[in-house]
Amino acid sequence: MINKTTQLFAALGLALCCATTQAASYTYSVPTSVPEGSFFFDNFLKRFASNAALLTDGEVKIRPIGAGVIVPPFQVYESVQNGVLKAGHSTPTYLVNQDPLNNVFAGYPGGMSGEETLAWLYEGNGLKYLQEYRRKKMGLHSLVVGVGSTEVLAHSNKKIEKLEDFKGLKFRTAGAWAEVIQQVGASPTVVPPGEIYTLLQRKGVDAVEWATPGANLTEGFHEVAPYLLIPGVHQPSFVWEFFMTEENWNAIDEKTRAKLEEAAKLTTLQSYFHFLDSDMKAMETYRKAGIEIIELDKSITDDLAQRGNQLIADKLEARKADDIDVKAIFKDYSDYMQRWSNNSSYLYRH
Repeated sequence: MINKTTQLFAALGLALCCATTQAASYTYSVPTSVPEGSFFFDNFLKRFASNAALLTDGEVKIRPIGAGVIVPPFQVYESVQNGVLKAGHSTPTYLVNQDPLNNVFAGYPGGMSGEETLAWLYEGNGLKYLQEYRRKKMGLHSLVVGVGSTEVLAHSNKKIEKLEDFKGLKFRTAGAWAEVIQQVGASPTVVPPGEIYTLLQRKGVDAVEWATPGANLTEGFHEVAPYLLIPGVHQPSFVWEFFMTEENWNAIDEKTRAKLEEAAKLTTLQSYFHFLDSDMKAMETYRKAGIEIIELDKSITDDLAQRGNQLIADKLEARKADDIDVKAIFKDYSDYMQRWSNNSSYLYRH
């Protein structure tokens, strides 16, 4: 006859076994579009991996992988779509040639600041539009995992003070800014993030734009270019995403999906604060290093911003007439930006 102690241990063992079986585990190797150890890699993807593990009690394990290790940096979206990857991390900037509406989420010349972008995404319609009207059409589910502060307009080997100084300039860039600077006579070129420093150092280009003051400091661009151009009208803010196919997303249990959504939002807010703090420290470092910081006149940045907004409007207007989603999303974005402009004078700025 089995005694009561034996029965008790058997019951406990069965309960433990069932609990272990019920606790699902999800593991993803996640390539991104920036090199391992870079500012974006650590601040966005590594931070998200840590927050995902924390909020799901270790049920979701994300292994961040740098650009080029598994797939090329510009092919992360495509590789998730075709099943080469289970999940990926990249920016809508690399999709603007496929669909110009991605400029709205990537950030574009004269677009929303970081504050506006965060408010539009989480309190307005931004995140819903990104998930339901853009990524779903690609067969993907997206989580915003990173909103950036304003970028440095350029690290340059040539002094840029007037609009005319852009003429003939060889400029490393990507997205809508490439088309805007063509309008003022510059020659844009696109290279992966990991190649920018060498290109600038060897004077393969006259100027480069990459990211924010803090992120650029870690890349060392100021070591090989004497001029720093501000403000970053070309990229007032930007968005990065974690994404997987709808099928893989729906395979995760509902409670864990909710936790991942919170982990993504937490990562976005934490990383934005980190950007701002790092940017202030970086600008101080640039000044101490003797870098000449050139602030363009407002008339010039207003001109460039107007060109940027008109460019995006024209691209979206050229879409097929029945593409109502595109026009509605851009109108919502533009209206939100205008409302912010009209009603944000109460904010105190030094």
